[in-house]
Amino acid sequence: MLHRPNRRPQFFYTTAPLPCPYLAGRTERKIVTELTGPDAEALHDRLSRAGFRRSHNIAYSPVCPGCSACVPIRILAEQFEPNRAQRKLQKINADIAGFEMPARATAEQFALFQRYQQARHGEGDMAAMGFYDYRAMVEDTPITTGMVEFRDSKDRLVGACLTDWLSDGLSAVYSFYDPAANRRSLGSWAILWLVTRAQALSLPFVYLGYWVPESQKMSYKSRFRPSEVLVGGVWRVLEEQAAAGAEEAITVLSD
Repeated sequence: MLHRPNRRPQFFYTTAPLPCPYLAGRTERKIVTELTGPDAEALHDRLSRAGFRRSHNIAYSPVCPGCSACVPIRILAEQFEPNRAQRKLQKINADIAGFEMPARATAEQFALFQRYQQARHGEGDMAAMGFYDYRAMVEDTPITTGMVEFRDSKDRLVGACLTDWLSDGLSAVYSFYDPAANRRSLGSWAILWLVTRAQALSLPFVYLGYWVPESQKMSYKSRFRPSEVLVGGVWRVLEEQAAAGAEEAITVLSD
């Protein structure tokens, strides 16, 4: 008789209601679980395919009452071809190179992170983070994680993207960049770099987290095609995006 060792049960918890960081006047709640032990990598893989995201050693997914505005989205890397605007962006940033680094926080990264937060999210909680908070964000990971650093021809750090390596793709956890380099659109360029890297590694997906169609600052995630959104527990190809006033509607290909 084969003896199967007892596995520790996986517990999930629901957070207390908090103000939504994306849509004013709405309430956010999350379902969370801890990523720990020898099965953390495999669990993270499964949860990522189910629409979860990672922060430190916690995987989470929104479970907001009466709201489904946050839509998990991932790029189909193998089929991706840049559009005209994205090809132009690649030319503009031809002098920038990406370097895969260990998940280790540096003073150089933190200085750039602070400039980015103050310029883009000055009133947010992350703007008040000290170095030790930043180091925890980068280094507290139970899975395969790295920091992709983007440097110009003079070796100046102009952007970075904390990235998880999954069995089926790359997951952009958090990116930040030089807020003075608006013309470069470094946030979008970082995604293009991840797609190119996923293609080189024969990984099918680049996970971008949550697309919030009603939030203007999150709308950029739908510009990378082809991509899939998780609707009703099924990944479906995002076919088109229709603007209607301040909101956008999602149209997906049916099964």
